Amino acid sequence: MADNRIATESEKQRALLFHHKEKHFTAGEVVRDIIIGVSDGLTVPFALAAGLSGANASSSIILTAGIAEVAAGAISMGLGGYLAAKSEADHYLRELKREEEEIINVPDTEAAEIAEILSEYGIEPHEYEPIVNALRRRPQAWLDFMMKFELRLEKPDPRRALHSALTIAIAYILGGLVPLLPYMFIPIAKEAVVASVILTLMALLIFGYAKGYFTGSMPFRSAVQTALIGAIASAAAFGMAKAVQA
Repeated sequence: MADNRIATESEKQRALLFHHKEKHFTAGEVVRDIIIGVSDGLTVPFALAAGLSGANASSSIILTAGIAEVAAGAISMGLGGYLAAKSEADHYLRELKREEEEIINVPDTEAAEIAEILSEYGIEPHEYEPIVNALRRRPQAWLDFMMKFELRLEKPDPRRALHSALTIAIAYILGGLVPLLPYMFIPIAKEAVVASVILTLMALLIFGYAKGYFTGSMPFRSAVQTALIGAIASAAAFGMAKAVQA
């Protein structure tokens, strides 16, 4: 009778989970990489082009220097993303090995840590003791529990480092080409820089809005902040070039 009741309850839970689809945004790491790549890609070549325009360089020189910077920046940013993700994966593996050794060598201490973690959620001893005992009978589940709830570490995707490098590099290239587009079609640098400023500020506003939307912050505020940072960077580069030239 009890077994039938448990089976019925289990089937009910599975049915509820099957019909309930939660709409959470789970592509945080990819969005973070895109934000890093596009924000730098829009800002750095934009400031470089503005600075060279302030030094009265021709459109062809600005375009050549801009493309060289985009290529170097994409490689540098992509490599940085790769190394960062690789370091996270290496750190996880080190902590995993250390936690595994502790479970083998000091199981009672680790079991006490499970109890402490569960008690932080308001679970009473008579409620968490069966959970502790169940985990002790399942070493792999025990290890996973400690990694997630004690160390707050999630198992990284083994392809994360390569994906991060490619995402950041491609995003940087796409962002970096925006301020350079006018110089491809307008031979006079003084006219091209105006078009570049307008085009890039529009791109920064759109990008800032999208960044705010996907990260859960205020989109309009994010748009204005992103555009303002790009404007300040380009104005500073343009002003410094004029000052040095004078």
